[in-house]
Amino acid sequence: MKFRTLLIAAILALAAGFAAAQEQAFTNRSTELKDKAAADGKTLATLPENTALKVLQRSGAWTRVEASGQAGYVRAFHMRFPASVESSGSSGSSGGGGLLGGIFGGPKQKQATMATTGIRGLSAEDFKTANPDTAALARMQSWRVDNAAAERFAREAKLATVSINYLMEEATSSRGRR
Repeated sequence: MKFRTLLIAAILALAAGFAAAQEQAFTNRSTELKDKAAADGKTLATLPENTALKVLQRSGAWTRVEASGQAGYVRAFHMRFPASVESSGSSGSSGGGGLLGGIFGGPKQKQATMATTGIRGLSAEDFKTANPDTAALARMQSWRVDNAAAERFAREAKLATVSINYLMEEATSSRGRR
């Protein structure tokens, strides 16, 4: 009975420690810590390469982090996450790893560096709450030219017309030639 109670207490203590742990990451280049998840956000600090980060929340292309006691946002592409991998013993067996494996003589953990980033697409909510930059759109439209101006530029620059087949067109046409 005492052993069972002791075992349950040990498992709960270990689980609480793992639940309280925040995800660790590092900057993979010098980057800016921003006050909001946007390129035009105020720069709170410049973080050098290999700065330790505590991940607070992931959200698309930006991640809310804490660095040197200061919270803010960092671009997800400017981060790397360490990964734990199990090393197999010399006998070739993988042993009884898992949560308690390291405590009871299971395989040892080695650190490996891995970088994986996924950027989600836009949701319906993103479109509803979009705030377009009309000044930037106006600047882009001011650079627009008509067909005649584009053709004149191409002639003056001595550009040549080149026709390139799409891969699917090439695959379709090559099947017909066989």
